[in-house]
Amino acid sequence: MHPFLQAALGGILIGLACWLLLASLGRIAGISGIVAGLLSPQPGERGWRWAFLAGLVGVGGWLMHGMPAAVAPSWGLAGVAGLLVGFGTVLGSGCTSGHGVCGLGRRSLRSLVATVVFMVCGFATVFVARAA
Repeated sequence: MHPFLQAALGGILIGLACWLLLASLGRIAGISGIVAGLLSPQPGERGWRWAFLAGLVGVGGWLMHGMPAAVAPSWGLAGVAGLLVGFGTVLGSGCTSGHGVCGLGRRSLRSLVATVVFMVCGFATVFVARAA
């Protein structure tokens, strides 16, 4: 499958999954919130959270099949990056999926601001990384 079609199909499936989760359970498909809910689950919350994450990983792996592999960073760099993402998620009261996909779809001003900040920081990071 062409990479453009893979990306388009992935985007459609993300949007559909977010809508289905909101329509069926009234939940926002923010990955950080879904994972955080697994760490201190409420009664009846564990099943749908594991199912959503399994679908995310399974379908993502299926769509990525055949795509060129990205350059793998060192484990230390990946660990530091993961901690920074976690810190940013707490600081921003949500992750890119929660704000960028779900929040913008619900016309949240807070999510618009958060998404603009995410994007500007991403652009700046690429600019600095490529300049080095």
